[in-house]
Amino acid sequence: MISLNKRILLSATGVLLIFIVGIALALDRAFYDSARLGVQDRMLARLLMLMGDAEVDDDGNLEMPTNLLDTEFSRPNASTYAFIIDHKKTIAWQSTSALNKKLPELPLLNRGVKDFSDITLNDKSYFIYRYGVAWTTEAGSYPLTFNVITDTVLFDAQIERYREDLWGWLSVMAVLLLITQMLVLRWGLQPMRRVSIELSAIESGKQENVDGIYPSELKLLTDSINSLINHERKQQKRYRNALADLAHSLKTPLAILQGAATVQNNQKDKERTVREQIERMDNIIQYQLRRAATAGSSPGMRHIMLHSVVDRIVKTVRKAYHDKHPEISMALDKDISLRIDEGDLMELLGNLIDNAFKWSKQQIILSAQQDQEHVIIQIKDDGPGIQQHEIASILERGVRADQSIPGHGIGLAIVRDIIQVYGGDLSIEQNIPTGACVTVYLKNR
Repeated sequence: MISLNKRILLSATGVLLIFIVGIALALDRAFYDSARLGVQDRMLARLLMLMGDAEVDDDGNLEMPTNLLDTEFSRPNASTYAFIIDHKKTIAWQSTSALNKKLPELPLLNRGVKDFSDITLNDKSYFIYRYGVAWTTEAGSYPLTFNVITDTVLFDAQIERYREDLWGWLSVMAVLLLITQMLVLRWGLQPMRRVSIELSAIESGKQENVDGIYPSELKLLTDSINSLINHERKQQKRYRNALADLAHSLKTPLAILQGAATVQNNQKDKERTVREQIERMDNIIQYQLRRAATAGSSPGMRHIMLHSVVDRIVKTVRKAYHDKHPEISMALDKDISLRIDEGDLMELLGNLIDNAFKWSKQQIILSAQQDQEHVIIQIKDDGPGIQQHEIASILERGVRADQSIPGHGIGLAIVRDIIQVYGGDLSIEQNIPTGACVTVYLKNR
């Protein structure tokens, strides 16, 4: 795929060329119209001068002086010549410069009508200016049409010279602008190149994060890249820790199984030992797998509506405990949302609500509220509750599944780990008068 630098350069070059061509065409057209108007004004001036020199007698005969003031009309084979058409539609007069020239056959024009146009004579282009008048004498009114013709040689040469100068200077300007544009793009894209160099350094292991100082437009990008890198490192660290903890936790039950296989002779004791250690190993594996699968907070994570997730979990857990029918009170604002992986939220709340159903007798209370920093979720039940010394043991950092409190399985340990990954907090207290009250604090991001 074409590079970003080339994309911008080609796009800007295309826009610049279109702009230059557009300006050139506009200036060319403006100059052409101006030059044409200048020719028209000069021809009108000559035509008016002819009208000033012309005289018509009472019989309608046109009289013109032999020596005209305009030497252009008096010089044979000049580029400009004139003639007059009378009321008989014949050429009543023509200038000396019109000798040996082919005169076009033209009709009379009505009084006051002016016409400036192009004509072709003997395969050559000419401008013609015509003016219709009605000459009034005592004997009557005689229509006349004054005609001035000039070739386009000077006009075409002027236009050609102008176009050469115009395109020449615009070409020079285009080259200078392209060079300037390349330098500006190189300077403007320098932060992007630095980001690319830093990413290559990160990939090769020479540095850990994007450390450069960048413009505000790239700051969000570099911060997001650093967040993704840090999130990936934390995820890998969790995987490594989970594998290390799994290996460490399995050593004890494996040693017990080995001892039972080689030392114990009583078959019933051996079978009981095997079952206990297999169940213990299964709990360890489930716990470490769920712990490793925790997604954790990452950039771009979407908001999850808390109410809909809680509602789905309650309906699912009801089906699992179909023999129990506790009264469930829900005080959840439907607008509360969390930036958290939906699977993690389902795992967290699923374990807590499952425990509440498991130990409740008649009532479960689910509530949530939101402040500036946290979303606070509370789950209360009216079961036997958790003893104070058991609470401390459950919430102790680093407790493994094989050390979990009997009856509570690995659920609370998983909940604790998920909350820690998201930088939250967990507290367990006695509910009044009976039962447990679990409070979860998750950051409101």
